[in-house]
Amino acid sequence: MENGPQFKKTLTPSQAKPKIEKFCAYQERSHQQVKRKLQGYGLNGMDADILLVELMHANFLNEERFAMAYARGKFKIKGWGKAKIKQGLKREGVGEKLIQQALASLGMDDYLDTLNTLAAKKWPLIKGASHIEKVFKLKRYLVGKGYDFEAIDKAIAQVVN
Repeated sequence: MENGPQFKKTLTPSQAKPKIEKFCAYQERSHQQVKRKLQGYGLNGMDADILLVELMHANFLNEERFAMAYARGKFKIKGWGKAKIKQGLKREGVGEKLIQQALASLGMDDYLDTLNTLAAKKWPLIKGASHIEKVFKLKRYLVGKGYDFEAIDKAIAQVVN
């Protein structure tokens, strides 16, 4: 038996349409995710673009709805900060205007409460030789979560004191 490349069966646009509609109905998707999926079905160029437009008209695909859901989900479930959410939305090909809109939809009070909660939960778990080392490790953790330095400093001041 040969170990040559495995060829997937390509779908026609009419075969791909119900599959991609189900894919979009399951959860909010970006245009980029849908395009990748259509390419996986063997559709490129004009056929994929036509299906994308049909999905937008049928309201299966909405970039603004995706950006809002992505920002809300990553913030509420994973505790991500605005910097990390912005990076993820850029990676998904979302425009700058929609990114700003999605980030603005996150309430500042909730944002700071989440940051304070993360800092308070992480502080007792950090092992370090000195107080300064522990503070540095906590800062690094919170920056990795995507929070800004000014907010991190305030949160750390509350946790440490």
